[in-house]
Amino acid sequence: MASDNEANLLPTPDQIESALEGVLDPELGVNIVALGLIYGIEVSPEGIVQLRMTMTTPACPLRTYLARQIAMQLSRIGGITGLRIEWVWDPPWTPEKMRPTARQQLGFPA
Repeated sequence: MASDNEANLLPTPDQIESALEGVLDPELGVNIVALGLIYGIEVSPEGIVQLRMTMTTPACPLRTYLARQIAMQLSRIGGITGLRIEWVWDPPWTPEKMRPTARQQLGFPA
């Protein structure tokens, strides 16, 4: 079990989300957080980050690429000992999941 000092070294979900804003979808040029692809972030007491995320379509060929970019981005944060990405398709992604700035950037109604 982690001591209080060790628990204080764990990154928060907000810190992880902020780091994930540095991961861009290469086809759209928008980060995965703003696109609404992140459905959940948890950090275990052992420092394992569990991401629940989706893609714009189940057949999207970028899953492996984005997983590598996520791992690289999170490797810059102390206290993380592992990463697990759970790819989920329910609820399905829709443009309404995007942040207003991303919708505007991609030409969708805000």
